[in-house]
Amino acid sequence: MPEDVLICPLCGSGRSQFFDRREFRGQVVTNRLCQECGLVYQSPRMTEAESAAFYAEEYRLLYEGSSDPTARNVTVQRARAESLFTFARPVVEKVARHLDIGCSLGILLQRFTETYHCQPAGIEPGGAHRTHARKEGLAVYAALEELEKAGEARFDLVTMSHVLEHLADPVGYLSHLRESILAPDGWLLLEVPNLYAHDSFEVAHLYAFSPHILREVLCRSGFEIIKFEKHGRPNSAIFPLFLTALCRPAVQLDLQPVRPERGAALKRCIGMFRRRILARIFPQRAWLVRE
Repeated sequence: MPEDVLICPLCGSGRSQFFDRREFRGQVVTNRLCQECGLVYQSPRMTEAESAAFYAEEYRLLYEGSSDPTARNVTVQRARAESLFTFARPVVEKVARHLDIGCSLGILLQRFTETYHCQPAGIEPGGAHRTHARKEGLAVYAALEELEKAGEARFDLVTMSHVLEHLADPVGYLSHLRESILAPDGWLLLEVPNLYAHDSFEVAHLYAFSPHILREVLCRSGFEIIKFEKHGRPNSAIFPLFLTALCRPAVQLDLQPVRPERGAALKRCIGMFRRRILARIFPQRAWLVRE
């Protein structure tokens, strides 16, 4: 049975209000807004056990129509990998060990390895995609805990492409990566949907990040943002569907309270209204690839 989230996972407040409810592929998805910090989060949501079973058995089937890799999935992954590589390349000079969390078929790992000649490793809960990546010669684990038990050395690049919104405790997870997985001078590269342009509200998305809230999550997790971008690649030439951040462990942790975001509901309405209008005016540039 789904469980309610009673405390905001970012600021710890127990005060929240209804934000959105819709049906996503046969399942009702409800999101709430923290009245203290402005984080939008799914509640009720799957339990931890239900979530683990969902990603192992149902996620790919629900989202892609097949448990096995599809041609469309490969195309989107290649385009997204190129976008992330292009974003990071001017700043990241060298990589010796690269970990991609949620690596799927391993395409992002392969793209970075081509240029940096680094040692790749991945985490992928989906069995069919993990098997495919292993056949490509990649070291891929089912979960972070499995990687840690294997005694892998720290990584100087950790990537998370459209993963953070799926995690029950983003701040706790990122803090653990910084403390135990990432090298002290390493890089964190991540991308998430943008609350103010992306549909966002899906059964697998436990959070909907605005640019401000993503910055706060990274800051609370002990990271310094080096580069940040709103963009639509590879799906759109004009909609800022995604937020991409390149970060390093902060020299000093920011112990200040979460800086709240105000007007999230209004900003969401304006952003989605703008998207509808631009889609009518520039239909060919609006959607290059449909999700």
